[in-house]
Amino acid sequence: MPVDEDLEERLTRALRSATGEFPPHSADLVRRSVARGRRLRLVRAGQVAATAAVALVTAGGTLMAADAFGTGGEGPPGRPRPGTPASSATRPPAQGLPGISGQEMLRTLESLLPPGGTVSAASGRGSGADGGSVMPAAKLTYSTDKGSSGLDIAVTRLPYGARAGRAGQGGCLPAEVRPYDRCTTEKLPGGAVLDTTRSFTYPGSDTGQKRWYVVLTTADGAQLTVQEFGGGGEKGSAGGSDPLLSTDRLASIVRSPLWKKAIAAVPAPEEAPGDPGQAPGSHLTGVLKSHLPPGGTVSDVNAGDGLVQLVYDDGHGRSMLEVDVRRHATASLAGHMGCAGVSGDCESTTLADGTVVKKVEGPSEKGGPATVWQVDTLRPDGRRVVVREINSYAESTPVTRPRPALAMDRLLTIALDGRFFTG
Repeated sequence: MPVDEDLEERLTRALRSATGEFPPHSADLVRRSVARGRRLRLVRAGQVAATAAVALVTAGGTLMAADAFGTGGEGPPGRPRPGTPASSATRPPAQGLPGISGQEMLRTLESLLPPGGTVSAASGRGSGADGGSVMPAAKLTYSTDKGSSGLDIAVTRLPYGARAGRAGQGGCLPAEVRPYDRCTTEKLPGGAVLDTTRSFTYPGSDTGQKRWYVVLTTADGAQLTVQEFGGGGEKGSAGGSDPLLSTDRLASIVRSPLWKKAIAAVPAPEEAPGDPGQAPGSHLTGVLKSHLPPGGTVSDVNAGDGLVQLVYDDGHGRSMLEVDVRRHATASLAGHMGCAGVSGDCESTTLADGTVVKKVEGPSEKGGPATVWQVDTLRPDGRRVVVREINSYAESTPVTRPRPALAMDRLLTIALDGRFFTG
């Protein structure tokens, strides 16, 4: 399944729990938030349903549910290596569900391709009913005299009651994390939603292999995702040629009624409870906006439980701002609220009420030109607020102003606002 690989995830509860066990807050919080967000919501859905052992393969442009095609290297300890026989890598088929084979998935995908081309490197995986992954998928390379494109499609379902911001593969990623994406959303008759994105295999750059993908989310929570890589398979080309199939053609593929059998073969997972104690994104957004100087504009708001990102423009250039809010952080941050080993200008102090404040000014850890200003606060009761700002709308883009828009003192005022915990 295609999910963004550059992101660790607007991560799910599993990754959020993991981040709580590791001490420092890394400067790539933007990527972590997306992992919590949109592309890895697909993985979350699979975990909630307990329907597949999904191995996340991190390498650059995308995250793949590696077991879908048996690629991607070693999986986590205790799990089968991707590509092992399905009987050892997946759960038994859900009772009462029809099955679909990998060959059926592949034949369907091939039947929806334009005539006149050739197909190679083709493979498919079926539902649990034929011993394969419960997320049916297929992939191939399609070639004509104009070149080649790598294509793959996968089918899953959203959790019941999935909320906005937890729409699996669907939705457009915020500019803060995918500045070069060109994404549109269309509501279809009957309640379905179609998301179309033109991107790059390596999303931190606006050059190199192009990656286009289309996501159809039906009214009853089925989700079909087709992606295409220009010049061949994923990372198979360094050129910038357009994929052979237009995004309109990709949309016609996911909208085809021929996928009904695959959709019926995927069980609908139950909705898992949300993270306890996390203020909703709408509340955090309101608190953050109340601290912004008047006269500026706000765009690209990306908010979820415990985190909000937005772009603020005071008329002199855009700055990305984000606030990360957590409870019970004392143990995980023990020994990490000082300046030892921190690159850039760092200052750590303790306020009269026992709140530890750590201020850092330095270059982006992504290696780009952006300057990062960050205020990290840890209250005696374990409540933590991190406010982070850069002098551009995304770390991988050219700077838009010499310095971030808000001074460090204002970032500290934002971080000490107790309203973040009252939503």
